[in-house]
Amino acid sequence: MTALDPLLAAGRRAAEARMRETVRLYSQAADGFDRATGTTTPGAQTDLYVGKARVKAIAASTGEEAEAAEREIVLREYEVQLPWATSLPDGTRVLPGMRIEVASSPDARMGGLVLWVTGAAFSDQSTAWRIRTEDRS
Repeated sequence: MTALDPLLAAGRRAAEARMRETVRLYSQAADGFDRATGTTTPGAQTDLYVGKARVKAIAASTGEEAEAAEREIVLREYEVQLPWATSLPDGTRVLPGMRIEVASSPDARMGGLVLWVTGAAFSDQSTAWRIRTEDRS
């Protein structure tokens, strides 16, 4: 144990105290297409984490416009903080393309928001696990 460890523990407790949203981190298999009926079936979802988090908009987000599925969308960046000690199923890493759904929040406007993971940062001296995401609505 180093002199830094008690400070990190206190910082992690403080970070968790600010985690007021409940989120679901999941991966989704590719959609299936039935040529006979012309319908698309969404791929199966696998939950990797369900629990508390802090979701905050990144102030410097540009709100970049992009095109997806032949419609214009605006990309807004968010940082999702999970408890530092969060573990995932063995052999699983957070990868771009995974999604985080805000299940509940003190801010009712955030409920149901689905964010697309763009990256994750790891550090033994962090107070929370930070995942970069974007809202593609």
